Amino acid sequence: MYSWYQNSQNQTSNADFILVGLFGETRHSILLYTVVFIFFLMALAGNTLLLILIHVEPRLHTPMYFFISQLSLMDLMYISVTVPKMLMSQVTGDQTISPSGCGIQMFFYLTLAGAESFLLSAMAYDRYAAICRPLHYPLLMNQRVCECLVSGCWFLGMVDGLLLTPITMSFAFCHSRKVLSFFCEVPALLKLSCSDISLYKMLMYLCCVLMLLIPTMVISSSYVLILHLIHRINSTKGHRKAFATCSSHMIVVLLFFGAGIYTYMLPGSYHTVEQDMIVSAFYTIITPVLNPVIYSLHNKDVTGALRSRM
Repeated sequence: MYSWYQNSQNQTSNADFILVGLFGETRHSILLYTVVFIFFLMALAGNTLLLILIHVEPRLHTPMYFFISQLSLMDLMYISVTVPKMLMSQVTGDQTISPSGCGIQMFFYLTLAGAESFLLSAMAYDRYAAICRPLHYPLLMNQRVCECLVSGCWFLGMVDGLLLTPITMSFAFCHSRKVLSFFCEVPALLKLSCSDISLYKMLMYLCCVLMLLIPTMVISSSYVLILHLIHRINSTKGHRKAFATCSSHMIVVLLFFGAGIYTYMLPGSYHTVEQDMIVSAFYTIITPVLNPVIYSLHNKDVTGALRSRM
């Protein structure tokens, strides 16, 4: 009896997962997936263009644009981890994903999400140093410091991925293998587990505190200091310049952290499966599309560099 149960558990753990997709059995799924494909191409084109422009344009070789180039790289990888698999499943009709494929997708997603949250806090510190400590800025944000900050962001993101992915994939999934999401997201997979995950949920919540609340505190503190300085500036031109410098970053922060806190820190009773998928689509598909648009349209240096290269 025990050997039969163990064999059934092994078969269950090795079975493929089924991703339900973003739109399920909607009648207009072809049209909707075509829109997603267009968004995917826009994200690839926008972020690639921003990366190339920052690399080739000397006037953009500053700490702020170095961080923006890293953000574009993360967004490129971010959308490439989830969307191609979803679109291929729609084309081929095969919605399955192997446990190893699911684990790889989850690891890259967690790594990139964690790295981006810390990168946004590093970008807020850079804006604080540029506006509030202009005389010390070349020392505070020299090339070595910027490289160390970015390396730290990638390292902390990888720690998040390496910590949560193996634990999540080690649970027994003895219920339905149908993942109510369009990619292997931790909360969606945990709903399939028949193991005791109460301790793991506490660990995941602590990780979310580190990955979301700590960067949020750093960003909030930076902008409180910036706003305090702006309030003391009598020059209208100075006000506009300071707001122009920070507005793009504040928009990106609100989009990214708002969606992340909603998904990972609010109790499950506060949101439905449908709402979870909409929010997941927002920060995995829409945000990578919006980021290059926000940073290009709200930035005279980028638009000027783009015109000079055309």
